[in-house]
Amino acid sequence: MSDTTRVALVTGASGGIGRAVAQRLAADGMAVAVHYAGNKAAADETVAAIEEAHGRAIAVTGDVADEAAMAEAFDAVERAFGGIDVVVHTAGVMLLGPVVEFDLDALDRMHRTNIRGTFVVAQQAARRVRGGGAVVTFSTSVTRLAFPGYAAYAAGKGAVEAMTLVLARELRGRDITVNAVAPGPTATPLFLEGKDQEAVDRLAAQSPLERLGTPDDIAEAVAFLAGPGRWVNGQVVFANGGIA
Repeated sequence: MSDTTRVALVTGASGGIGRAVAQRLAADGMAVAVHYAGNKAAADETVAAIEEAHGRAIAVTGDVADEAAMAEAFDAVERAFGGIDVVVHTAGVMLLGPVVEFDLDALDRMHRTNIRGTFVVAQQAARRVRGGGAVVTFSTSVTRLAFPGYAAYAAGKGAVEAMTLVLARELRGRDITVNAVAPGPTATPLFLEGKDQEAVDRLAAQSPLERLGTPDDIAEAVAFLAGPGRWVNGQVVFANGGIA
């Protein structure tokens, strides 16, 4: 690997949007660490797909909300590739339900992953990402769309947006950009689960482009922020086809 090769760590990269992001960054010439929480086989599939396309990748694991586990994951990336230039944090949990009956234990579990997990990964990124690098977190367009049933999830993503914008300013002088991507309805297994075709069609029709987003659509936005988009900093980029 050339000393000029950029290195990316993508959390939650064993499937869905995370996998698309990992593969896209690898296609852009980065060496990629594919992070997973529990599904090693799926992460290995992502690594294999990158290697088959003549890219360079490894798999790393760890609970994103566990600071020791994530420190070891970052250590593993640095041992393998010599440093870290880009951190993309896609890992998250989505539990839905109305406020009036939402289970508070479920709220705590989701916020542990989505809020604390983002903070832990951002903290490691702030300590380790090299100058010229980028940090990309994940919010959701539901923070603006306010779909019923999404209050607990959107609340956590609002916290992600807040910490992302603050971190961008805290890294002043280090030539590191920090942004959040906020996808709209995107055709992933997580999103489609439990929805009938009528519900899917209704959501697809909301965009002026009249379709759901794809993981590749979201990966395009991340690739811009992780690569040429150096003058975009401290922003929430809504990748939703024009819904909001």
